[in-house]
Amino acid sequence: MRFVVTDDIFEAFPDVRIGVLVAREIKTPLGIDLSGALEAAQEKVRASFAGTNVTDHPRIHCWREAYRSFGAKPKKYLSSIENLVRRTLKGEPIRPILPLVDIYNAVSLEHLLPVGGEDLDSIEGDIRLTRASDSEPPVRLLGEADERAPKPGEVIYTDDRGAICRRWNWKEADRTKLTESTRSAVLVLEALPPMTETDLRTAMEALGALIRKHTNASLAETVLDQRKRYHAFVRE
Repeated sequence: MRFVVTDDIFEAFPDVRIGVLVAREIKTPLGIDLSGALEAAQEKVRASFAGTNVTDHPRIHCWREAYRSFGAKPKKYLSSIENLVRRTLKGEPIRPILPLVDIYNAVSLEHLLPVGGEDLDSIEGDIRLTRASDSEPPVRLLGEADERAPKPGEVIYTDDRGAICRRWNWKEADRTKLTESTRSAVLVLEALPPMTETDLRTAMEALGALIRKHTNASLAETVLDQRKRYHAFVRE
């Protein structure tokens, strides 16, 4: 099984870096509460953005420009990190959902980059970060009743069955979502300039440490970029 960033992504975004963590043997203790970590991350965002226009922040602006480049209006479709930041600044608590989701939301807010995760056992074939073709199958996204096909040219994550996340990190497919039954997962961190490789790896270390601490999972980690465009691993 491979996690691949296709050439057309690097043609459009030559400096993108994708951090990939594969978590195995996830065992989450009962009663784990990560609300404190979420609140601490939100408090840091409130302090960081005091007196700052959200859209002017470099780690938000880069994603708005990326979305605009493939035809997604950034006012209508918010990157996952902008969505979390705006909810925080509106006074909306990011409430606990599942431990893995809570962990990556906290890291996303703490380090101001998009982070997401999928149930590895629900993936069919390879995972690809690519541009959508004009014949993508319809997909039902989280919280939506109907299936809709990605727009040609938009950035998507996909497997052999269809899209697993639309508009890069805007919204995930229901089919591959993390659940209480998830025992293997792939976690993805995404960095565009001005975020550096060092910034990305720092966020990856934080994510890995929290996953090990709270789920006892084993982890394999890598960074994909121009020099390394795919990561191969064994499906268990």
